[in-house]
Amino acid sequence: MSRRRPDAEAFEPVTVSPNGNVDSGSPAAPVPRRQYLRRILKALGIAAALPLLTLGVHYVVYARAHESTDDAFIDGHIVGMSPKVASYVARVYVDDNTHVKAGDLLVELDPRDFEARLAQARANLAAAVQQQRAAALNARVVERTAGAGVQQAEAAVATAERQVDGARSRLEQTRAQVVSAEAEATRAAADVRRYENLLKYGAVSHQERDNAVATTDKAAADLDAVRKAQQAAADALRQQEAQLAQERARLASAQAAPDQIAQSRAQADQLAAQIGQYEAAVHQAVLDLSYTKLYAPESGRVTRKSVEPGAYVQVGQTLFSIVPDRVWVIANFKETQLRHMRPGQPAAVRVDAYPDRVFQGHVDSIQAGSGARFSLLPPENATGNYVKVVQRVPVKIVIDETPDPQHVFGPGMSVVPEVRVR
Repeated sequence: MSRRRPDAEAFEPVTVSPNGNVDSGSPAAPVPRRQYLRRILKALGIAAALPLLTLGVHYVVYARAHESTDDAFIDGHIVGMSPKVASYVARVYVDDNTHVKAGDLLVELDPRDFEARLAQARANLAAAVQQQRAAALNARVVERTAGAGVQQAEAAVATAERQVDGARSRLEQTRAQVVSAEAEATRAAADVRRYENLLKYGAVSHQERDNAVATTDKAAADLDAVRKAQQAAADALRQQEAQLAQERARLASAQAAPDQIAQSRAQADQLAAQIGQYEAAVHQAVLDLSYTKLYAPESGRVTRKSVEPGAYVQVGQTLFSIVPDRVWVIANFKETQLRHMRPGQPAAVRVDAYPDRVFQGHVDSIQAGSGARFSLLPPENATGNYVKVVQRVPVKIVIDETPDPQHVFGPGMSVVPEVRVR
């Protein structure tokens, strides 16, 4: 079928096949050039739309399987380094942004005062140990001699009592002798007086009178002797009674041996307790001396250093901080994005500081509550007008790759995580 435009524009013979192809060599179906161009443009549009449609479908499928947010930051523990003792700083071995390993010596304080305290504590401990040993030895001696001492004291008391009885008997005997001697002296004196009267009348001889006088003198001497013996017996009795009192006192002391044993044991136990105190003092002095050296608790980078050699530092004063190598991402996803999110799902993390690098990680955990609920001033929706706002929930994402010295991570750096949820 051929057509001709009213303006008599030239036609080219074309042939249209049943499948829509145009055959320019067929004069039976001429088609205008403009319509031909429209068909070509339509075919080109369809050809261009297919990739776009494919990309759109891919984007939709990808978006349904992934969740992303730009409200995310790198987080990590910041370890503040503080001394446990107050002293002057002797040496500082690190500087700002220095990377340290766990166990590295960072700061050294002046140890001389603490060394002197340790030496004093050890000396006190040694003295207490010697005193306790002496007290324990004394307690053992008291225990061994306590039983034998009581028996010996009882025997000594019995002996002293017999001696007192004997001295008392001798004193009584001497008293009787004194009485007898006094009677004999009295009789002899009376005889002398009688002989003197008889001698005047010549009734007795001078020899008999002299014998009577001699007898009187002998009786007087015997009386003096027995009186001295009586005094000696009395002195011996008093001496024996004093000895008996002394032995009884020793017996009482020996009978109090259990109390002495208990006292000696208590003294030894008290010194043993003092040894424990001095040992604790030595242990504390050793700890204080060890605190003069500050070591890195874990690997990381030194930040905010504020200590120099010669400075006096107080207990608990922050000298610098260590940012550990192990950091993670805190991503604040909308609560509507958590429907299919679970711990363990893979995640790709893009750090704003390194846009040409993608770091692989995984979801570690999801916080049990929105971030606003744990803020300093959480919202109170029970009062005032309420407007529903989509809340954000912190999600912890751990980076699986080993820290790269060329890509330094630090808390607060912005990231964009993308979690594959399906």
